[in-house]
Amino acid sequence: MADVIEIDGSVGEGGGQVLRTALSLAAITNREVSFSNIRAKREKPGLKRQHLTCVNAVAEISGAKVNGNEVGSMDLEFAPKGIKGGDYRFDVGTAGSVTLVAQTVIPVLLKAEKPSSVTITGGTHVPFAPIWEFFSLAYLPELCRMGAKVEAEMECCGFYPAAGGVIKLRIWPFDESKKPERYELNDLGAYKGGKVVGVVSAIPKSIAEAEVGIVCKQFRDLDLKPEVRSIESFGPGNYAYAQLDYERGSVVFSSVGTYAKSRKAVAHEVVTAVREFVKSGKACEKHLADQLLVPLSLFIGGEYHWESDGLWEDEVWRPNWTLDVQKETKHYMTNRDVIEKFR
Repeated sequence: MADVIEIDGSVGEGGGQVLRTALSLAAITNREVSFSNIRAKREKPGLKRQHLTCVNAVAEISGAKVNGNEVGSMDLEFAPKGIKGGDYRFDVGTAGSVTLVAQTVIPVLLKAEKPSSVTITGGTHVPFAPIWEFFSLAYLPELCRMGAKVEAEMECCGFYPAAGGVIKLRIWPFDESKKPERYELNDLGAYKGGKVVGVVSAIPKSIAEAEVGIVCKQFRDLDLKPEVRSIESFGPGNYAYAQLDYERGSVVFSSVGTYAKSRKAVAHEVVTAVREFVKSGKACEKHLADQLLVPLSLFIGGEYHWESDGLWEDEVWRPNWTLDVQKETKHYMTNRDVIEKFR
């Protein structure tokens, strides 16, 4: 069919980001999408439980007809019918990231006609995904600055492989009258202080203390306050994060511990992330940048303008937003390219 948007999952970063972005945009624009080569660049390509949860979640919300929604599938056909707000529960079934599922369904439900509540079960603190603190302290506040109204809470922390983490969302329909004429993330304002937090569950507290100590020692000039927590969850786990607070808001850098990762390695990942961001002098942290592109394109938008170089006249898209990005990562560029297919 000519109206079907073709998405090649092997392009760009070649992972789950392509799928999640296209699912959200397909539901919101009510466009049929045909996916091929899903997660082709990953060691185990095709849909994993986390990605399948995203597919089924958006399908349920949008009443979509779906073919290929099974674990391991590299091809998928997705035809939405219309978004319906309501009460939803999604269980990844593994320690797959609940925050990535949340980032997939939130833009869709912001376009619903009535408020929605969503409960997602899985992993809240797992490698290669936004941890809960990044999601709640860095990502959601920026959505609110765009005019969105979303509330979130974490009921239980979930680590790999035990999972059992639970987050709950409350999402209201997007009110166009609340959005700013222009969104800018170009200046964080004055630095107000920060902290380094180490968290453990069912493992020695000394591990978190060591991680926090290493990070704080590297950034004496930032006057980071140390904090160590011992929590209960369904299985053992550990993570550490640094939070830098500015007049504009908070920036979060994290690392999740695993059986194969030492406390020094966890601390080093946080140190490296903080150092690179501070050195860049930029306002928009690199991971946050790619995650903001979808809501920016949907809720802030932009306009087409005709521009001429004297010989040729072209219609050029000019967004109503600007980001002072730390780095245009592969995820950032991939998201940008997928969004262009729906413009």
